[in-house]
Amino acid sequence: MMKIGVLTSSRADFGIYLPLLKKLFSDSYFQTEIIVFGTHLSDVYGKTINEIINNNFPVKHQLNTIPSNDTPFDIASSIGDTIKVFAEFWSKEKFDLVFALGDRYEMFAAVTAGTPYNVKFAHIHAGETTLGAIDNSYRHSISVMSEYLFVTTDEYKKRAIGIVQNPEKVFNVGALSIDNLKNVELLTIDEFKSVFNIDLNKPTILTTFHPETVSLEKNEIYISELLTSLSVLEKNYQIVITMPNSDTLGLMIRDKIVKFEKDKKNVILIESFGMKGYLSCMKYCNFLLGNTSSGFVEASFFPKYVINLGDRQRGRIITPNILSIPIFRDKILEVIRIIEQLPSPQKVNIYGDGNSADKIISILKINK
Repeated sequence: MMKIGVLTSSRADFGIYLPLLKKLFSDSYFQTEIIVFGTHLSDVYGKTINEIINNNFPVKHQLNTIPSNDTPFDIASSIGDTIKVFAEFWSKEKFDLVFALGDRYEMFAAVTAGTPYNVKFAHIHAGETTLGAIDNSYRHSISVMSEYLFVTTDEYKKRAIGIVQNPEKVFNVGALSIDNLKNVELLTIDEFKSVFNIDLNKPTILTTFHPETVSLEKNEIYISELLTSLSVLEKNYQIVITMPNSDTLGLMIRDKIVKFEKDKKNVILIESFGMKGYLSCMKYCNFLLGNTSSGFVEASFFPKYVINLGDRQRGRIITPNILSIPIFRDKILEVIRIIEQLPSPQKVNIYGDGNSADKIISILKINK
């Protein structure tokens, strides 16, 4: 038996983990324990630990590492506090392997705390690049501290090998999100309306906007440009906004979005749809607008046009369904007018065939 830990700090990574968690918990070869921390435990961010529980997964470990605010000082302090919490945790809890996904600062802190204890980590979504976010540094650091690097494309495999200088550690397994899309029955429009009271028969824009943590001083201008464009678009579209994660200046953006929504009848704010709800909304929306990583992997599956704003995701693979533009009101409106005249985009298939979880488990067993 192999004892596995799974680090999950937010709604974003848990939704991606889902197919892997199902395989791990159903396989008697693995003793799997979920380690919950970060914004999962925060009321402000929707107490998304409940999504884990509602999916019938046991939560054995809960570590309180919620940041007190979103200034650079608060984020830096949270990294230090998270390292301290996990220093104690790793001193008591032993695993054969621990999964870490993505590039969040709290994930970096949890992994950093494990290195003096020689904890073996497996990094999912390694090798990707996001030049407009300091998460880029966290992601590559997690890779260097990991025993296994699981990547989603051949291009990211080359980048990951360049980072760790050891090709034997790096495996292209595709994206777990494609497993979700191929194997999960998404909600119908009627079911979606019953659950969320949102009618996706209406023309809908799905929007998520996170701060650019490399260009902090520009974020107030960026969110103003986006919201000004949305005030025009909501005359013809229903705007569904999923709220930003915990990042430097994330609360500023969150506050401006909340104020913007108050007098807008066609704007709907969602803290967390959960994986199934979010992918269902993506399936039926007209297009995506914002700077979320889901616009690169998940949106390519349906496929949906994506208007990718600014530099937060700069460095990721740009597929034909993605239009990357600077964050200016007039440019956003211009590109939307172009998209409205285009035929539906062609399907993109660079992120695997929907059996990433099986590939990961097979690699673990072969290399045990």
